[in-house]
Amino acid sequence: MKSKFLSGLIFAAGLVLAAPQALHADETCNSPFTAALVTGQEQFMHVWTLGMVGVGDESDKLVTVDVDPKSSNYGKVIHSLSVGGRGEAHHTGFTDDRRFLWAGRLDDSKIIIFDISKPAEPKKVKVIEDFADRTGYVGPHTFYAIPGRMIVQGLSNTMDHGGKTGIVVYTNDGEIVSQHDMPGDDMGGDAYGYDIGINPNQNTMLTSSFTGWTNYMMDFGALVKDPVAMKNFGNTMAVWDFKAMKPIKVLKVPGAPLEIRWSLRPGDDWALTSTALTSKLWLIKKDDQGEWQAKAVSDIGDPSKIPLPVDISITANGKGLWVNTFLDGTTRFFDISDIENPKEVYSKTIGNQVNMVSQSWDGKRVYFTTSLLANWDKKGRENDQFLKAYDWDGKELTEKFAIDFVKEGLGRAHHMKFSAKPNSSALGSTSETYQSLLSN
Repeated sequence: MKSKFLSGLIFAAGLVLAAPQALHADETCNSPFTAALVTGQEQFMHVWTLGMVGVGDESDKLVTVDVDPKSSNYGKVIHSLSVGGRGEAHHTGFTDDRRFLWAGRLDDSKIIIFDISKPAEPKKVKVIEDFADRTGYVGPHTFYAIPGRMIVQGLSNTMDHGGKTGIVVYTNDGEIVSQHDMPGDDMGGDAYGYDIGINPNQNTMLTSSFTGWTNYMMDFGALVKDPVAMKNFGNTMAVWDFKAMKPIKVLKVPGAPLEIRWSLRPGDDWALTSTALTSKLWLIKKDDQGEWQAKAVSDIGDPSKIPLPVDISITANGKGLWVNTFLDGTTRFFDISDIENPKEVYSKTIGNQVNMVSQSWDGKRVYFTTSLLANWDKKGRENDQFLKAYDWDGKELTEKFAIDFVKEGLGRAHHMKFSAKPNSSALGSTSETYQSLLSN
């Protein structure tokens, strides 16, 4: 199985590595292999939404919002596609051709594939129900496109529902090509998984670590009071040879490192992550000897209060970073012009809780959603469930619209993805993107 993967990947990645100028990113946080980059005004927002008991049809769903200010439907839900049941809807990812959106559920491990070639009306085209049975992994979390393939990072396993897990590589049609365990004791790793970030120019893939099904499906209040459960969080990141899909080094990053963001500025070869439990920003960068190292470079808020950093989003020019902290409902903007010394320069309370952040490629618009996990979200009146859109002028966030997902009968708003009509002026070319970056 691995040889089949390697032969195709080495060829595809070899082409990319030989011509790095052909790469681009999408919305500043997706795979560099995704085509049709949204560089102008995004037109639609797809929100992967958790079903909620007593709200609407109570089912997980893909919600589409019109986010084009020129549209008569601006700031309104224009489409909602329920997929049946509540399986802990979580993250999504485009295929490399951007035609399909893969979405995962952390509880029942289903993967739903949507056709978004008509982005105003996504269609469900396939459901992969055997992720756990075929692989022994549970909780498909991150969906990361590479040429003709989708890499899926699991969070748990079928043996003990703990944090040991692995990566599965699929074709864009949903057929398994290979699977790869996360590095464990033999490399000084904990075998946990969470996010994926690839730097093709360095032939390097980074993975981070979170926790297993037993923890992420537990009530948050009970979890933090359980000293045994609190020990079962990841404390490492892994460096992989991307073409070989082989881990080559384990980095110690204590406190559950979550999202991985490579700088998108040409010439930069460093990445950032944040640690949920220790509230720090970590820099992953090569040292003077050419070895990948990780070091903490900044606190996020007051670590003693455990604000629980969650999603982060790097600006396209590699000079700024949004960081959300879930428990205090706050977003923070860091000046990372000196990547060794990030400085918080702005903060704003978005709500009682905030989780995901997505910014436009030009950095002028920022969107927030609130749900983290069904059993970790706040209770009662503090259980905000919304999508909020803001303009950002570099100094202040100005709210443009807000959608209350509970009042709309939709559920818990989680992961966001932009899209635009095919051939839209919002879809820019690679050369335009890099010319813009180089001019900044």
